[in-house]
Amino acid sequence: MYDRLYEKDVAITGIGQSEVGRPSTLSGMRLTLDACLEAISDAGLRKVDIDGIACWPGDNNNGDSFSPVGPLALKNALGLEVNWFGGGYEGPGPLAGLINGAMAIASGLCRNVLVFRTITESSTRQHNKEASALSNKTLGRDSSFAWQWYTPFNVLSAANLMAMYAQRHFHDYGTTSEQLAQIALTCRRNAQRNPKAIYRSPMSMDDYMQSRMISTPLRMFDCDVHCDASTAIILSRRDIAKDCRNPPIRIEAIGAALNQPWSWDQISLTEGAAFDVGRMMWSRTDLKPKDVGSAQLYDGFSILTMIWLEALGFCPKGESGRFVEGGQRIALDGELPINTNGGQLSGGRTHGLGYVHEACLQLWNKAEGRQIADHQIAVTAAGGGPLGGSLLLVRD
Repeated sequence: MYDRLYEKDVAITGIGQSEVGRPSTLSGMRLTLDACLEAISDAGLRKVDIDGIACWPGDNNNGDSFSPVGPLALKNALGLEVNWFGGGYEGPGPLAGLINGAMAIASGLCRNVLVFRTITESSTRQHNKEASALSNKTLGRDSSFAWQWYTPFNVLSAANLMAMYAQRHFHDYGTTSEQLAQIALTCRRNAQRNPKAIYRSPMSMDDYMQSRMISTPLRMFDCDVHCDASTAIILSRRDIAKDCRNPPIRIEAIGAALNQPWSWDQISLTEGAAFDVGRMMWSRTDLKPKDVGSAQLYDGFSILTMIWLEALGFCPKGESGRFVEGGQRIALDGELPINTNGGQLSGGRTHGLGYVHEACLQLWNKAEGRQIADHQIAVTAAGGGPLGGSLLLVRD
C-alpha cells in the first residue's frame, strides 16, 4: 500500500520527565527545562546535537495552562540552533509532536528532535476553576469552530462529551459500570508502585461505586486528575540512534488517520478516531496485536481506554467490557498490562507523552517497582473523540 514506511527510520533514544505535582511550585518553563535536559542527557547527547524541536499543541493562547510553553520559547531558553520546529493544535492529538518530529527526521530535515509536552492545569485551577482544555474553548472569548455549538447544550466539560460515548457503549454492547471500573482500579493499583503518581492510596470496587457521579455513567474515578508536569522524548535518526546511550526503540508504525468529521458529536460515538488510527497503524507493519507486550492507552476518561482496546485489535468491537472484566487480563502480570504507571486516572494528566515515557521505561526494563516481564514490543495511543494517534514501538 505504501512505497516506503518512513517512521521505521526513526528511533526514541532518550526520555525525561519533571516532577508531577498537584500543584507544583515550579513554573511551566522550569518543569519543561527539567524534563528536556533529563531527556537529552538520557540519550547521551548534548544540546548542540538537537536540531529539531516540537510539541503539541504549541504555545496555546499565549501561555494557557493547557500548553504554557511552546517550541519557540523553549528554543530560546535552551539556546538551541534548529533546522526544523513545529507546534499547533491541528493534528492527531497529543502524540502529534512525536509524529511530526518523526516525519521531520525521516524527510531529512534534522537528525535529533526534542519533543515535549507541558501542562500546568493544576496550579492554574487554584485560582481559575475554568482552566481546562475544553472550557477554554467553549467559554472563552475566543470560542471557535465546533466548540461554540456545544455550549448551548450544557457541554461545559469534556466529561459531558465522553459520557455520551460511555452511555452509547453501555446501550449497544451491554457494558456495565463494574466492567468500566476495572480501568480505574487497574490504574490505581499500578499507581501505588509509581512514586510520582498523584493518587497512590488503595481503591476498592466499593470506593469506585460510591464516588460522585460526574456525568452519567461516568463517576469521579473515571476522570483523569489534573497536574503540573512536563515530559520530553528524544527522537533520532536510526543510524545515529545505535550510538546513543540506550538501546534504540524504533518506531515500527504510526497511526494518525481521521476518515470521519472532525466533531466530537458527529463522529461515531462507538469508534471516535481510534478505529481509523488502529487500521492505519496495523496496515504499516507485519506485526499483530498478539505480539504486543504492553499497552499504554489514553485514559483521560476510562471509556476511552476501552475504545482503544477495541480499536487496536486487542479485542473485538463492543467486547472491551468482557475483556477487562475482573481486571486480571490487564494487570501488571496479565496477558496485556495497561497503563503501568497509573495512567492519567491516578498517575496524573501528563496528556499523551506520559504514555510514551512509560512505554520506554518498560521496554528498557527501567520501570522500577512496576516492571513487567521483559518484552520488545509496546503500543501507545492517545486522544479521544476526533483526536487520535498511536505508535507501535519496538526495542532493537
